[in-house]
Amino acid sequence: MPKEAFIKKSYFHLEGQTSERRDIKLGLDRMKMAIDAMGLPCKETPAIQIAGTNGKGSISSFINSILTTVGIKTGITTSPHLVDWIERICINNKQIPIKEFDLFKKNISPIVDKYELTPFESIIAIALKYFSSKSVEILILEVGLGGRLDATTSHSNRPIIALGAIGLDHCEYLGDSLEQIAKEKAAVITPRSTVITANQHPIVNRVIKATVERQNAKIHWVNPLSNDWELGIPGLIQRENAAVAKGAIESLKAIGWNISENDIRKGLSIAKWPARLQKCKWQGMPVVLDGAHNPHAAKQLSIERDTWKDQASGVIWILGIQKQKDVKNILNYLLKKNDIAWIVPIPGHNSWSKEQILDYCPKCSSTINEATSVQEVLSILLKTKKWVSPPPVIAGSLYLIGDLFDKKLLDS
Repeated sequence: MPKEAFIKKSYFHLEGQTSERRDIKLGLDRMKMAIDAMGLPCKETPAIQIAGTNGKGSISSFINSILTTVGIKTGITTSPHLVDWIERICINNKQIPIKEFDLFKKNISPIVDKYELTPFESIIAIALKYFSSKSVEILILEVGLGGRLDATTSHSNRPIIALGAIGLDHCEYLGDSLEQIAKEKAAVITPRSTVITANQHPIVNRVIKATVERQNAKIHWVNPLSNDWELGIPGLIQRENAAVAKGAIESLKAIGWNISENDIRKGLSIAKWPARLQKCKWQGMPVVLDGAHNPHAAKQLSIERDTWKDQASGVIWILGIQKQKDVKNILNYLLKKNDIAWIVPIPGHNSWSKEQILDYCPKCSSTINEATSVQEVLSILLKTKKWVSPPPVIAGSLYLIGDLFDKKLLDS
């Protein structure tokens, strides 16, 4: 298939997600040469870069909401998308129009071919070119995978680094120990930059401190925001993510923007980010969506679950988990007394099956069921009148949730 045809298909179809993963090529050389060939778009535009394992999207959303509230023109890149690739490129809260996306994609296609950019790298290239054409004032760059070799790191003007929680994930690319992964992610810290992070695992803290010292950077450790701060994104962990976002905004003062606490409060209160403890309905019945897809995120979801009421009959989980994920530890965190887990495939992805899971977790044999789709599980629950409180939780993969949105199976 010609490169252009591949890009068009993968950019606009959920099935292309598998191609995106297969085509991961960590490294900055190709991306830097491509950006140079494009004329160094956004070279002078400062960026807040967000790295970490979990919480990056929420931190990005909080920051974007605050900057939008005060009228600062902000270009933001996020990943992954839920339904359409254009979700990844926004100015403030407006996605790049498809016609403009197509135009920028066409214009840079010779560069994409020449430097063999991956889909993710191509998206970042398009974003920088688009943001440059619109004269944005600040960039928010969410790291896709890792950090040291991530395409967003090719943008050299990154005076503020916001770190979400760092844990084990993507071990096949980043290393099989927490220290290795922390080093890959902390490597985004630039000389004399300002780093914002909450307290993390002692190993991660040690790596961050060493990197900050080596880069002659500054670090601000933040505590979770208290309950008197209203947040637009639900969940206990969001108090930590919002604190990181607040710290990043406050750090902008050093480069020319002084944003008041009242504006920060307003921006945090109206922030939105889908598939994070999101409440929806299926055929009028309540469900909860959460993109938890690794042990660290599963642990946070388990902590959140402890605040829910009416758990005597347990929680019904509908889980689609990619095959490279640590399914044993995900289930260990999520499943508790009286819980039932329905395992479903993620369309277009290699996923864990019930049989494969039981090879690793034989003690789960009485807890795990299997179905061909989320819809099948929900139909069974409705037909057998087993819709309990709290509502069923759909989790394990953002791609699974994105497929539900794409098929318009859920109502907000």
